[in-house]
Amino acid sequence: MRNPTMVLVLCSVVAGPVTAAEDAKNYPNRPVRLLVPHAPGGPTDIMARVVGQRLSELWGQTVVVDNRAGAGGNIGSALVARANPDGYTVLVNSSAFAVNVTLFRNPGYDPKDFAPVINGGVIANILFVHPSFPAATLQELIKIGKSKKLSYASAGMGTTPHLTAERLLKTMAGLDITHIPYNGAGLAANAVVANEVPVGTAAVTAPAPLIRAGRLKGIVVTSLQRTPALPEVATVAESGFPGYEDYTWIAFFAPRGTSRAVVQKLNADITGALQVPAIKERLATLGFDFAPNTPQQFSGYLGNEVIKWAKVVKDSGARVD
Repeated sequence: MRNPTMVLVLCSVVAGPVTAAEDAKNYPNRPVRLLVPHAPGGPTDIMARVVGQRLSELWGQTVVVDNRAGAGGNIGSALVARANPDGYTVLVNSSAFAVNVTLFRNPGYDPKDFAPVINGGVIANILFVHPSFPAATLQELIKIGKSKKLSYASAGMGTTPHLTAERLLKTMAGLDITHIPYNGAGLAANAVVANEVPVGTAAVTAPAPLIRAGRLKGIVVTSLQRTPALPEVATVAESGFPGYEDYTWIAFFAPRGTSRAVVQKLNADITGALQVPAIKERLATLGFDFAPNTPQQFSGYLGNEVIKWAKVVKDSGARVD
């Protein structure tokens, strides 16, 4: 297992020095690829497509969203880690980026391989069930889980919804519940809609429309306050676990060695895109909450997330070898 303290130090490396070959004044002058290491339809993909479209309009260049799902996001992340550090290949990844460095023995990348650009937003995670499931609250779900063996669907190994369920249902509530990973939040939500799996966990984005349509039932969200996307769903903190709080976040990374000027331009232009009223409103409806942040601020936050989720991995016993 990696040393989380060392990872925190490595995360502090934001970008290499400015070079004449990659002056931000001339960037971009050709198509840019946003590589998403998860399946289409989930929050990472949605963020990449919304922001990518705005950047394309701003830059007058094609911005291509390239989905390379697999191994909990590790395959795509490793591809970007090895990409040319010229700003034309950018990773858009979820908080699985911070989880996988301890969950997997060899994720294929290290945080020091990247220059953190910006945290594009956080989303509450949510536990949800099929409408026929005989529980409407977290405590009722726990009671059922203590009387019979349950299973839960997630967007995949290493996602923070996966670790949320491990932490909350296994470690804190003491349930013997089986994890069934799917290749994306949309597939996990649909599995519960089809009643293939009784319980699901995901970032709010994917299941929210299904909950509003009555095809799923929300149990709890993991934000400290109720999310505006589903204000009727209680928080974990008000359901018997005071102070509980965790999120999925979606962030942008460049390969290590990308010039500071290009990293700063990406940060500024993505910040501008996320503050366009129509984009801000659309993402808020899906559960996203964005606060502007610098590469340095995001780098510090990322280091803390690596340490936090390393403890959850250790305490829950979750492991992928």
